[in-house]
Amino acid sequence: MFRNTLVWGAALLLMVYLGCVIVLGLKQRSLLYFPQYTRVDAAQTDYALRRGAVTLRGWVMHPGQDRALLYFGGNGDAVQTMREDYARWAPGYTVYLVAYRGYGASEGTPSEAALFGDALALYDDVRTRQADIAVVGRSLGSGVATWLASQRPLSRLVLVTPFDSIARIAQHRFPLLPAALLMEDKYESWRYAPAVHCPALVIEAQNDEVIPAASTARLMQAFSPVPKFIRIDGVGHGSIVGDPRYAAAVTDFLK
Repeated sequence: MFRNTLVWGAALLLMVYLGCVIVLGLKQRSLLYFPQYTRVDAAQTDYALRRGAVTLRGWVMHPGQDRALLYFGGNGDAVQTMREDYARWAPGYTVYLVAYRGYGASEGTPSEAALFGDALALYDDVRTRQADIAVVGRSLGSGVATWLASQRPLSRLVLVTPFDSIARIAQHRFPLLPAALLMEDKYESWRYAPAVHCPALVIEAQNDEVIPAASTARLMQAFSPVPKFIRIDGVGHGSIVGDPRYAAAVTDFLK
């Protein structure tokens, strides 16, 4: 009887484990993207870019400048909240904050391939007006920014709370599950970093509760040369945005 109990117990644990694997596989994008907190009416935007059947929308500050700055936010960021900050931090740039597809007033559904393609389309559209283009990517946006920098020439690249691989982050968060194998959207920035040739800055939050410091360190080692590095003490993954040292670091690097 004891043996039968062990067998049934093991079978139950296996079923629970397989159930967790299935749920993680099916729900992975809902655990990675959080557009529901960012939605706005299209009438509130002032920039639109058509991508096939999808229209991306966002905001432009300081139009008509010789230089441009593209900003890619985190997986739950409403990029419109950064409009005043980046208008102030980058006065010599035309600043583009375009919501990911499915975010803000942009149409469509987010995925790694879609966001990469959208970033490329945005760059190519901006390049028709400005030849000097810098990029800032925060958190998830650091993956988009790093990939874009490997595909197109940039004048500057700023990565805020960046990672080497979302798949590795997922595996770190779910150590008992084959998370890295299940991930469809891996955002493996370490693969693209060697092809980045512009000056780069990495800004790390000392108390980052989302991105392990080891992940950022692995990403930096993938660059050649290694980017300039700034660690901001006493801030976390989200609170870094409101710290004046973050603003100063971005402003100084973009000058």
